[in-house]
Amino acid sequence: MTERIQQLLSEVAAWTANSNDEVEVLRIKYLSKKGEISQLFNDFRTVPNEQKRQVGQLLNELKDKAQEKLTDLKAAFESQQSGLTTDDYTRTANPMPLGTRHPLSIVKNEIIDIFARLGFTIAEGPEIEDDWHVFGSLNFAPEHPARDMQDTFFIEKEPDVLLRTHTSSVQTRVMTGNQPPIRIICPGRVYRNEAISYRAHCFFHQVEALYVDKNVSFADLKQVLLYFAQEMFGSHTKIRLRPSYFPFTEPSAEMDISCNICGGKGCPFCKHTGWVEILGCGMVDPNVLDNCGIDSKVYSGYALGMGIERITNLKYQVKDLRLFSENDVRFLEQFKAAY
Repeated sequence: MTERIQQLLSEVAAWTANSNDEVEVLRIKYLSKKGEISQLFNDFRTVPNEQKRQVGQLLNELKDKAQEKLTDLKAAFESQQSGLTTDDYTRTANPMPLGTRHPLSIVKNEIIDIFARLGFTIAEGPEIEDDWHVFGSLNFAPEHPARDMQDTFFIEKEPDVLLRTHTSSVQTRVMTGNQPPIRIICPGRVYRNEAISYRAHCFFHQVEALYVDKNVSFADLKQVLLYFAQEMFGSHTKIRLRPSYFPFTEPSAEMDISCNICGGKGCPFCKHTGWVEILGCGMVDPNVLDNCGIDSKVYSGYALGMGIERITNLKYQVKDLRLFSENDVRFLEQFKAAY
């Protein structure tokens, strides 16, 4: 039997195949229930006891070699069919599909790039903030009703520590530590105690911009807004400004753009008005400048802020905010070619 096993080891080592059919012949001849190796295992019980150990080791070696040969030949043909060869050393051991950037990251980077072309630099700050940077410095008096505009998450046992409700806290940190000219953009995650639905979430992302210098006017703000809208949504985009109220800007406005779906003609998305709101803006209130140590009699400035989810909804027509945080691969794969 030892001689027969050695003979089969040589045959298996020399076996070649030019098609999947020939690979199947190898399996049937050596590894099937009625194959050579199965027959040898059936005959193993007739081997004298003093030879069983040696013969058993050889027989197991034959079976392992035949299985390895079968696996290697199958892999070679599968690689050829997929257009790859076994000599492609650039492949990973376990090929994985390429991922993509998250749609919010794509839009955030695009917004940052647009403002960078206007000279704005990125500023960032902590997500866990104190009351003064989030509210007090921005003209929110302790009992000001405007505080109810933003349902806040307060840190337990720390009444003056909270999760920031807007990235305006980054602006106040920059203004208290620097003198004008200041030209910054503040991207980041913010938190508000709201019920989660298709149109709202307890956390979302904002980008705010701030420009403070001598002789800054509302006309400067309007030109920046028009430039941003046309760079983001196309040169045909129109804007309009509506009076609004924010404690930290005066005058304040909300900006609409002509609906990028119907071209301003009216559709269900824009509620047949032809306009869609995208951001809030205004001239920085002199009290805010003074609170941060900047002389409001010498300097003026404008600020604007937008939700990244809102801009992403408009750009890619995503109708449910929850999709952005559910990590559904089917949803994310749609953005492979977006950036």
